Amino acid sequence: MRVAIAGCGIAGLAAASALARAGHDVTLYERFSEPRPLGAGLLLQPSGLAALRWLGLEPAACQAGARIERLYGRTPAGRRVMDLRYAEAAADDHGVGIHRASLFGLLHTSALEAGARIETGAEIAGLTEGGQPRFILANEDETPPADLAVIADGTHSTLRRAICPGARERLYPWGAVWAVVEDRDGRWTREGELAQIYRGCEVMIGILPVGRDPLHPDRDASVSLFWSLRPADEPAWRTDGLSAFRRQLNRHWPESATLLDGEADLSGFSLATYRDIRCSRWHRGQAVLIGDAAHGTSPQLGQGANLALGDAVALADTLEPGRLLHPVLTRFENRRRPTVRFYSWASWALTPLFQSRSRFLAFWRDLLFGPLSRLPVIRNIMAATLTGRGAFPPWGGNRR
Repeated sequence: MRVAIAGCGIAGLAAASALARAGHDVTLYERFSEPRPLGAGLLLQPSGLAALRWLGLEPAACQAGARIERLYGRTPAGRRVMDLRYAEAAADDHGVGIHRASLFGLLHTSALEAGARIETGAEIAGLTEGGQPRFILANEDETPPADLAVIADGTHSTLRRAICPGARERLYPWGAVWAVVEDRDGRWTREGELAQIYRGCEVMIGILPVGRDPLHPDRDASVSLFWSLRPADEPAWRTDGLSAFRRQLNRHWPESATLLDGEADLSGFSLATYRDIRCSRWHRGQAVLIGDAAHGTSPQLGQGANLALGDAVALADTLEPGRLLHPVLTRFENRRRPTVRFYSWASWALTPLFQSRSRFLAFWRDLLFGPLSRLPVIRNIMAATLTGRGAFPPWGGNRR
């Protein structure tokens, strides 16, 4: 089939690679003159690694990133809030922290090697209706007709409402500033964990090892450092400057402040915002939404990129040679819904527990999360959630 894909992010590139490898004629359209990754380091869960395995990219991703065995979070006073180990879900399970540019590079190369074409400088403004879909460009030109249009243009999708007019697109009041910085003595990488500190619901600091930084090849190892922040407070945070930020880190987590030693100012930090995106339908006619365009979440469970990879592989695996029929896209959507529904709900429910101004929620979180997570049933649920195998309904329904 002739497949047109909108968006050169994780979802779009993974779909291009998967569909081209399956023998389809794939063209990916990207508005930038040169495709480039946007965002910080990310955590590949076992579910995302399984999708990369399907694409033949798991070994390269593991080599480029850093092995993660544990998710650990505590208060500045040392009270344990979160302590999950992948081995508790399955003996060989682990995550991989990876620089987004590394994953982007792997998927970009894979898509081209599979025969997909990437058209740059193509800003998509709309989608034709009926028959074979075409993308409408900003200059009012139209792309050639396709048998299938895959919409993977991310959280800020311009085409989402063409498929689902009633889509929910709620902007979270909290985001985070982040930077990829050098792990000079390799301490954080050796520990093999995503480490976090929480003070109330207002302060959340995280350190994720991401392996080699392709933008700084001289570095042996890097980590993604992030600091929870309301977007409205970012200008004041930047005005206060690096010294003030260092004092904040020293106050809550002195060991993390040493990661700023190589920074001259805050210019290396970027702001990330998040949306709660929910669509009652992912396809219409011969066009389908995947990734954040269909189901954006907050990063509390670290599942965004993993869900996107799963969408891409499931779509390629569901399509059959020959004419595209409506039931095929329905089957794809039904296949992915249980997992996506669970993570959309769980991310939404957990966000105010870690990013809000609620003292009430912070008190009960710190009091109960640690003890509850030691109960066998709860611990199993939390382990399944961490690995990307959560689904609802029922638990264990669709795990791909």
